[in-house]
Amino acid sequence: MLITLAGVLLAFIVVDGGSAISVALGALVAMLPQAFFVQRMAIFKQRHATSRNELRLFRAEAGKFGLTVALFSLVFVLVPPSNPAFFFSAYVAVVLTHWLTPWLMPKKSHN
Repeated sequence: MLITLAGVLLAFIVVDGGSAISVALGALVAMLPQAFFVQRMAIFKQRHATSRNELRLFRAEAGKFGLTVALFSLVFVLVPPSNPAFFFSAYVAVVLTHWLTPWLMPKKSHN
């Protein structure tokens, strides 16, 4: 969320409001499927048997991919970004944030 807010503010200050909307749309196209994935995997709920986790992972990832494709289609059909470079930059920044955040988390000690 902080990356998105910073990108929107930077685009609004440096370029214009249309570019800020492109950044917001790009970030939403990345964040909504990730939120769907987390919800479907029930990461914050109780743990399940390993065989069920594999099936849930496959279904959640397939749903995430399908939602990503649908959101890209909706954005380009209904609200074409005024600045595609900002749209895709925001998308990539949010996806990279999802990938790199675990490396920035403090390590748990097993004492």
